[in-house]
Amino acid sequence: MTSRDRMLAVLVAVLWGANFLAIHVGLEHFHPIFLAGLRMLVIAVPTVLLVPRPQVPVRWLIGYGLGFGTLQFLFLFLGMNAGMPTGLASLVLQASGPFTLVLGAVLLREHVGARQWAGIGSAVAALAVIALVRAQAAAFLPVLLTLLGALAWAFGNLSSRLAQRDGVAVNPLHLTLWMTVVPPVPLLGASALVEGPWTGWRETAAAFSWDGLPGLVALVYLSVVATVMAAGIWTALMRRYPAGVVAPHSLLVPVVGMGLAMVVLGERPSVVELVAGCVVIGGVLAASAPVRSRERVPAVA
Repeated sequence: MTSRDRMLAVLVAVLWGANFLAIHVGLEHFHPIFLAGLRMLVIAVPTVLLVPRPQVPVRWLIGYGLGFGTLQFLFLFLGMNAGMPTGLASLVLQASGPFTLVLGAVLLREHVGARQWAGIGSAVAALAVIALVRAQAAAFLPVLLTLLGALAWAFGNLSSRLAQRDGVAVNPLHLTLWMTVVPPVPLLGASALVEGPWTGWRETAAAFSWDGLPGLVALVYLSVVATVMAAGIWTALMRRYPAGVVAPHSLLVPVVGMGLAMVVLGERPSVVELVAGCVVIGGVLAASAPVRSRERVPAVA
């Protein structure tokens, strides 16, 4: 992985780490399922009108949209709404990194070197230590919902890679934008059934007021920055490298998320958590540093 691409992967981690603060604020103004659908709807509408659909197999586009865009955020938002602390949510969701590594090796038969396994293993062990320390801060259900979101993210990662492996040049940003076309119907439909048909729309109208401004800003961040910008960069990296090379960078997200939660929300990690966070960074660097040229996947002509 080149230095430039590694820096881009770190940038995505920072943007996604801040994403959890935006979710925290957004859930103070919107119901969870509606917020998950609305963040995609505001991108999906201009995408259908202005962006040409990428010529990829529909099944992988739908898989990407269902995994990354629908189920990940459905479970994550429900988990945080049920009491999952912001910092802990940013940690548990990064189980998507190990999930993607294992699924990529098993389902796509991607090469994973011994040093990659060692790096990801040390990072996962550090995450487990943090999870044990923080376990008392969250009940079982919120943790389970967040883990399901992580598994959905991993399947979305693999679908995005498979969508770009059939010999057709794909614009990664176009693929990310068209992924957002899939989630609005199932999410907004579920919101209408569970949360009420007009509840979310009344909350949307209230967001265009002084009191609702934080919720509107959170929605813009979730839609434009976290979905279009960060996910677009992530998709481009997943196209150029095996899943096991890119996915470990997602383990940096909890370091950012927990740090911001500490500064902004007053959450206080222990010394053990801070040390484990440093181990996470070391494990990610060990797992992603270039060793063999075979780690790179040639761009599709």
